[in-house]
Amino acid sequence: MIEPNPKADLLRYLQEARDAMVWKLDGLSEYDIRRPLTPTGTNLLGLVKHVAGVELAYFGDTFGRPFFDEEPPFWWYTEEPEPNSDMWATADESRDQIVGLYRQAWEHSNTTIATMTLDAIGHVPWWPQKRREVTLHHILVRVISDTQRHAGHADILRELIDGSVGYAPGKDDMPPGDQAWWEGHRSRLERVAREVNG
Repeated sequence: MIEPNPKADLLRYLQEARDAMVWKLDGLSEYDIRRPLTPTGTNLLGLVKHVAGVELAYFGDTFGRPFFDEEPPFWWYTEEPEPNSDMWATADESRDQIVGLYRQAWEHSNTTIATMTLDAIGHVPWWPQKRREVTLHHILVRVISDTQRHAGHADILRELIDGSVGYAPGKDDMPPGDQAWWEGHRSRLERVAREVNG
């Protein structure tokens, strides 16, 4: 019988989402990873920057393990940043810096997860006072949910850029079909939508 290991299960799902986020940048130009592809400016590198900050805040500050000892970046929540400043990269912030920060966040988060029990108590400083007290389990579930959500955003953005799909190299989880099949499939969906719309 397999011994249950909830913490390992949660960490596996978190790592799968982390890997997907970084993989979505592979092979793309600086322009493509930064360009806004939605009316609200969603872009691939900005998503990675955001999830790095989410991990550093929730697994760091929440459990008394701040990552930034002295001067956090201008976009950090304690710095009163401009809205959405964690959702895009400035010209001075390179791909390597942001991906590097995200990988450092993994290490920092993994240490928090490894050294604390799932029922360990933390306090989320930016939440209302009455809701600030949380468990590590609660935060793990929250960060997994947030990262998986943004991995889905990244998947759609990448498809819009070059047609690539999937959550990991060699695992696109799509039904087989060549370009002509997919064009026919999309056309059929468009016809149905127009029919239903009247």
